[in-house]
Amino acid sequence: MRALALAGVLAATGCAATHALPAGGTATAAAARPHAAAEAENASGRCADDAGWNDPATPRHVHGSTWYVGTCGITALLVTSDAGHVLLDAGAAEAAPQVMANIRALGFRVEDVRYLLNSHAHVDHAGGLAALQRASGASLVALDAALPALRSGLSTPADPQHGALPDFAGAGTGATHPIANGGVLRLGPLAFTAHATPGHAPGGTSWTWRSCQAGACLDIVFVDSLTAVSAPAYRFSDAATHPQVLPAFEASFSRVRGLPCDLLLTPHPQASALWSRLGPGATRPLAEPGACRAYADAAERRLESRLAEERATP
Repeated sequence: MRALALAGVLAATGCAATHALPAGGTATAAAARPHAAAEAENASGRCADDAGWNDPATPRHVHGSTWYVGTCGITALLVTSDAGHVLLDAGAAEAAPQVMANIRALGFRVEDVRYLLNSHAHVDHAGGLAALQRASGASLVALDAALPALRSGLSTPADPQHGALPDFAGAGTGATHPIANGGVLRLGPLAFTAHATPGHAPGGTSWTWRSCQAGACLDIVFVDSLTAVSAPAYRFSDAATHPQVLPAFEASFSRVRGLPCDLLLTPHPQASALWSRLGPGATRPLAEPGACRAYADAAERRLESRLAEERATP
């Protein structure tokens, strides 16, 4: 595994990191190639809105140094730089080979991925992290609340879906580093801010960064799932048993509404209508003002509906 050099400590004030690229390859050379490759691939078709978790997708250029490398049903994002790359989410374990193939199809090296970030520790978004970590030697960076599940592959009792989702291969054998809410991960010119957005899962995290292209810089937000989904017996309205979950959701809604948000991306691409905004057949602008606020508002309405259902079935 490649040696990891951390300048400073991951904390609320941020972190800085420097790495040497492995001998025999540079991110600079790869960065010159991918635009043309992605444009050629984009003509191959559009993902269906009802696509499954592991349905293969064509890798696509999003904006600036940000690329979509996930499946049709689950998002994985690669953000590139000459200092190395950052991967946000890795899909399910079955999707990990697709994610790696998509990275390579764009002309980038999996071995140049320096950091792995995650939205939440469920099998469909974190199941592929262990394989990506083995292939790249990257460090996993996450909030303290997310690290136990990410390391073990087991959901915690605080998770509304505890016991209802399959376990996954945890990333416990690789390097993991905590980051605080509001902390900043830096790699070369890249800077990612972690925003705690629990509710759907205890360690839910949204990430923000800035990508520029031809002088146009966008604040990109990868907002975690905000849906009130649970195991059959779980009740969000049971404050005696789950006193933290509703305050957590409300804080997350408020936080997401306040994020600088030019371009919204989500762990399930359909949740933010990505396939109507990206790639062949796009009918809407990729960047839409107010998208993060609308996403939070819709999630809050769904939570209110869930609570009404619980009140109706005591």
